[in-house]
Amino acid sequence: MSGETAKDLMSSGARCIEAHETLDRAAQVMRELGVGALPICGSDDRLKGIITDRDIVVKCVAAGKDPSKVTAGDMATGLVWVTADATAGDVLAKMEQHQIKRLPVIENSRIVGMISEADLAKHLPDDQLADFVHRVYAKA
Repeated sequence: MSGETAKDLMSSGARCIEAHETLDRAAQVMRELGVGALPICGSDDRLKGIITDRDIVVKCVAAGKDPSKVTAGDMATGLVWVTADATAGDVLAKMEQHQIKRLPVIENSRIVGMISEADLAKHLPDDQLADFVHRVYAKA
């Protein structure tokens, strides 16, 4: 893994959900794409946050809110990202520090991809992947 950057690790072509779109729409897009998280972008095409399927269930549905009325922007919190040239070590450190399993990648102020556990599994040696998973899930 030495020398790899965030751009090498990421899945490219991350599709954003716009901040004004509702959570039911976000859930539909997640289903269509087969993903569990979407970056949230504003009308300026800049990253505003990330929404996960768990956020929709726990922070909206289980809280008695209507996903057809709550917007993705309402749920955007804790913006964490890396630049495309960040080292693989920086990526792991940031994900571990923030206890997150998905990380947006930014280049020229725009989102260019996402790094997920599946992406890490393709690039990390088994022992390093196991160590990462232990550190992220042990504190979760």
